[in-house]
Amino acid sequence: MPVPEAYYQFVMDYAPYLYIIPGEGPDLTWGKAALAAGFAVDFLYEAYFDPQFDDHSEEIEAKIVELSNWILTQQITDTNRQGYGGFVSAEGSAYCYAVDAGRTLPALLKAYELTSNENYLNSAKSAGTFLLNMQHKPQQLGIHDRYYGGFARVVNTADAWLPQMDVEALYSVVGLRLLSESDPINKTQYQTMVEDAVNFYRPGLEEITLYFDPKPSGDNAWHRVGLRDDTIYDDSVAYALLGLYDYEGYSGSVQKTYQAINAIGASPQFPAYNAGICWAGYINVKTKQLACDYYDAVTAGILGSIRQRHDKPAYDFSAKTIFGHVEEFMFWGPRQTDYAAIENKQAMATVCWLGVMLSGYQPPLTRFTQVLRSKGENLTLHPLTEAGESPTYGEPTDLKVIVLPQKTEETFIEPGYLVNDYLTLHVFAPIRRHDKVTRNGTDYEVTSTQDFMLKSDVAFRKATLRRLHNQ
Repeated sequence: MPVPEAYYQFVMDYAPYLYIIPGEGPDLTWGKAALAAGFAVDFLYEAYFDPQFDDHSEEIEAKIVELSNWILTQQITDTNRQGYGGFVSAEGSAYCYAVDAGRTLPALLKAYELTSNENYLNSAKSAGTFLLNMQHKPQQLGIHDRYYGGFARVVNTADAWLPQMDVEALYSVVGLRLLSESDPINKTQYQTMVEDAVNFYRPGLEEITLYFDPKPSGDNAWHRVGLRDDTIYDDSVAYALLGLYDYEGYSGSVQKTYQAINAIGASPQFPAYNAGICWAGYINVKTKQLACDYYDAVTAGILGSIRQRHDKPAYDFSAKTIFGHVEEFMFWGPRQTDYAAIENKQAMATVCWLGVMLSGYQPPLTRFTQVLRSKGENLTLHPLTEAGESPTYGEPTDLKVIVLPQKTEETFIEPGYLVNDYLTLHVFAPIRRHDKVTRNGTDYEVTSTQDFMLKSDVAFRKATLRRLHNQ
C-alpha cells in the first residue's frame, strides 16, 4: 500500500501552513508555523528514501531546503532575549513554546544530514540551548522555587514566562537524543537534559496528566483540564509517550500508560469509538469515558511506531482504515460514526504524521498471521455506530479469523439460545463488544473480547459471539 499521493501533494503544496480550507486554500487566521514546517520535513525525509518517490527526490530535497530555511526565520537569534534559540509559535507570534522547539529539532537535524548545511545544525544547537534554559532559567529567575527538570511552557519575546511544565514537552527527548549525536562535544549536556526531563515527567505521564504547576504561583501538583481536573488532550499524551518510548523502549511506564488509555473504549454515548484506529480528542481518564464524538486523527501517526512493534493488530487495522478513508483523515477531527470532519480544515500535522506512519507500510507478519492466512475463514465485520433497540452499523469490512470449536462446558448458555448459537474466534483486529459479524449469512453480536499477549505485546484478540435474535 503506497503513501496516498494526496498526502504527498498536500505537503508539497501547502507546508508550512497549519490548516488548509478545501476549495479556498490556507487558513490565514492560523498562518504558517515552525511545527508545521518541522513535521513536513519529517515526512519528506521519509519520502526521500522511499522507493515510491524515487522520481521526486530532487523536488523533495528542494522542498526540505525551502522549509528548513523558513524555520530559521522563525528562531529567536538575539542572545539577550530569554527565548534565545526558541521558535515563535506562528508567523508573527511573540510566544516561544518549549514543545515547538522539541517538534522542530528533529527536522533541522534531518535537513542537516541530507544537505550538510551547517546553518541547520547551528539552529538545532541554539534550540538545544533554548531547551536547556527552559529547564533552568525559571528557577534562577525565581519563577520556580526550585529546579525540577521539566521545561517551562513558554517565554515570550518580552521575556515574560509561563512556568507550567507540559508533559507533551517530553517529546523533546527525540530531538535532544539526535542532537547528542550531531553535536558530540555537548553530548553529556544533552544526555543530562534528557535524564532530568524523563525523571521529572515520568510520574505525570504514568498518572496520565497534562501539566505540572510549580510554586510559588502554582500548587506543585500535576493537573489535567476540565471542571474536575479529569480530562486529557490525547495528542499531548501521545507525544509524551513517543518521547519516552524513544528513550527507553516499551518500558513499564510506556506500556502502563498506553494500555490504560487504549483500554478506554466505546460507551453508550459514543458507541462508534474504536481506540484501535486512533484516540479520541478528549478523554476523561477518571471516569474512563470519552469526552467527545471525534477522533484526533494525528494520534494514529504519533502512536504508529509503538503500535507497529507492540500492538500490531491495532497498527494494521488503523493503517487499513486510513487507506480506506484517505481524504477524511486529512482533517484533524473525523467523527467516530462516519469519519466526517467536525471542522472544514485539513491539518498539516495530521497529514504529515499519517504520511510517516504509512511510508513503507507492510502488513504485520507474525506466527498468528501466518496461521490466519493458511487456515483463516473469511467473515464480514459491521462496526456498531449507534446503539439502542435498532442498532446502526458502519460500512462492512472483510475479516479473516480462526473459528474455534464451541465447547458446552466453556459456554454460558443464555435462556432461549443453544450452544450452536455461539461462536468463539481469534482475530487480528481490535473488534469490539456489540460489533456485528456475519458468517455464512448469519449475523452474530460480539459479546466479549480479550487480548492475548505475547510477553508485553498484543498478539491477537479472542472474541465470543452470539447469534442475533432475528437470525
